[in-house]
Order: sequence, then C-alpha cells, then structure tokens
Amino acid sequence: MAHPLVNIASEAARKAGGLMRKYRDRLESIPVERKARHDYVSDVDRACEQIIREHILRLHRDHAILGEETGQSGDSDHLWIIDPLDGTSNYLRGIPHFAVSIALKIKGRIEHGVVYDPMRDEMFVASRGEGAFLNDQRIRVSGRRDLAGAVLGTAFPFRSRRLMPAYQGMFEALFDKIEDIRRAGTASLDLAYVASGRLDGYWELNLKPWDMAAGALLVQEAGGVVMDIAGGERWLESGHIVAAPFKLITPMRHAIEPHLTDGIRAKLGRAG
Repeated sequence: MAHPLVNIASEAARKAGGLMRKYRDRLESIPVERKARHDYVSDVDRACEQIIREHILRLHRDHAILGEETGQSGDSDHLWIIDPLDGTSNYLRGIPHFAVSIALKIKGRIEHGVVYDPMRDEMFVASRGEGAFLNDQRIRVSGRRDLAGAVLGTAFPFRSRRLMPAYQGMFEALFDKIEDIRRAGTASLDLAYVASGRLDGYWELNLKPWDMAAGALLVQEAGGVVMDIAGGERWLESGHIVAAPFKLITPMRHAIEPHLTDGIRAKLGRAG
C-alpha cells in the first residue's frame, strides 16, 4: 500500500494530467510566455501548478512548496518540489511525451516521489526504503553489467549553451562505448525509465531540482545509483547528474570525467 503522502502526490498529478489532456486539442490557442532564451512557460504549466498546490495545501496547509513556475511558498520541514509540466516544449508541439513530477523533501532529504505520464497513464512512485513502482508493479533498474549494448538517456544543456563543448566531449566518449543514446526532452521520465529498466543509464547537465528530485528517488529505490557527474552527492544543488545501475555508474563517470571543465568542477565543489 502506498504511503498516504504518495497518494496525495499521485492524486494531484492525475488532476494536472487531466488538464493537460483537456487542452491538447487546442494547443495553438494556449498563451505562451518566454521566461528566458530557449525556455518557455504556458498557461497550462501555470494552471497545472495551481491545481497541484491547491490539492496539497488543502490537506497540509502548513507544508512548503517549491514550484517551477511560482517559486517557493511557506517555510516547513516538509517541502514539496513540483514540476507541473515537465516537457513543455514537447507538449506545445503536440509530441505526446511529457510528465508531472512531484517530490517531497522532509528535513532536507527526499522521501517520496511521483512521476506521472498522462498520455500513457503511467504512474511511477517511490518512498524511501519502500521500493519503486509503476502502476502498482515493482520496478528495477536494468541488469546490464557493462556499457557495451547499453542505451542511455540524456539531453542537451539548452538553457546553458556555454556547456555544449564539455557536453559534446561527454557525448562522444560515451557514444563510442554504448549501443545508442535517446534524447526525449523530459528529464523526469528519463529518470523513471532508468528506474524501470527501459534505459540503462542517464546523464544531464544544469538541471533544476524540480526536474530530477522525484525521478532520482525512483532510481535509488529501484536499486540504482544517483551521483553528480564528479562522483559526489551534489547532484540536486549543481544540476549535473548521472543515474545508472551500480555496475554502469563507474564506467559512465570514467567516460564523463575527462571532460569536466573548471567551471563545472567549481559548481560541484571540486578542485580543478
């Protein structure tokens, strides 16, 4: 039986997903605002976040919420981290690959996470120490033991294009050792796919906490490992993340590490 706080997150995610489906046949009429270069927000993003916030606060008025679109409200040991529509670009172009991501951090540690794909009606959930599940069926990371034959997920650092040279080096180093790479445009689902064994591993640069908090817990509870790309624990703070089964995390990092710049190392708190 799922934890009551996971049930709250799942219910909120389903409400947001229902709104996304409702507006998919009128995408051209949805107002879209540019937040920054290469980064956009739509009225659907904002409406979904409002639905999630209202659902959580109706049941736990004293909890704090950190949302991608409206920032943080409240001050509490219980902090909900929300990406109301992960994959906005996919959504606005009619590409059916996007998700709701909701995590709950309690006293500084991520304890519960939900990633919901409304187009496939796939609900990935995890609670610390209780395993990871897809639609009530337990999931595990892949059993692959080496990079040969592996399929990895990733995404270009489109918000920080100064990182492209380093990223390209990482891409080429890994691509030389594996079967293939997927770039689907929804970080939370990439992590959920690692947790369920659909992808063998994943890495990305410069993510935000709401992109990865829930998905990272899914990977950990499915038996995988989550690190920053220098092998430390600062993935949530830095946004530089690698996730994989235990047997793949070290060879992935060994391929990535030669391409870490001084700027990336500084963000990770590592000397050059």
